[in-house]
Amino acid sequence: MVNSAAVSFNLLNQDLLLLPQKAIYWQQEQAIIVADVHLGKVGHFRKAGIAVPRDMEQDDLAMLSDLIDEHKPKKIIILGDFFHSDLNTDWDWFVLWRKHFPKLELILIRGNHDIINDQHYIDLNVSLHDELLIGPFLMLHHPLNSEALKNAIGYVFCGHIHPGVSLSGKARQHITLPCFAFGNKQAILPSFGKFTGRVAIRSQKTDRIFAVAPNKVIAID
Repeated sequence: MVNSAAVSFNLLNQDLLLLPQKAIYWQQEQAIIVADVHLGKVGHFRKAGIAVPRDMEQDDLAMLSDLIDEHKPKKIIILGDFFHSDLNTDWDWFVLWRKHFPKLELILIRGNHDIINDQHYIDLNVSLHDELLIGPFLMLHHPLNSEALKNAIGYVFCGHIHPGVSLSGKARQHITLPCFAFGNKQAILPSFGKFTGRVAIRSQKTDRIFAVAPNKVIAID
């Protein structure tokens, strides 16, 4: 395993920086790519009477702000499930956040949780797509199966399944960490939001897996 705070990864002649914040900085496009932010999930659970700390939503938006401050992107590409449910009070936090970055291009690829009326996004100058080809990459929310990948018009970037990788230590320690999973024709990003789980995925020998530990990305040999 090779450890680094962030890992540089060249894919199809594009320079990607895999960040410990579970995001990718795409240098040629000056774009940050994230998946499965799930804003509004805290408000959704609290509305149902389930006690969840209020500050989780602000933490995710603050993390986005920190990434913007560090990398100065021109755009953010969100691979679906940006807002978890119907409108709730957490939407107001996003409205305030957006006012701080009015010139930043926001692109949302619709996910299964993105059920808010389009006009709310349009009012905040967020562009909406079911899929979007940018350079060699096809931006989606759901991963494609092997048959669909044969006909894909680009190398797929997606989210949805909140991928994780299981690691074991010599003393029988066991931990599942979020990960970036790069296959031959498709990359699955970890969930950006703090209030999400993860599922250990089965990888092929040809896959490149990068685990995300606190404050560093780990290339799994």
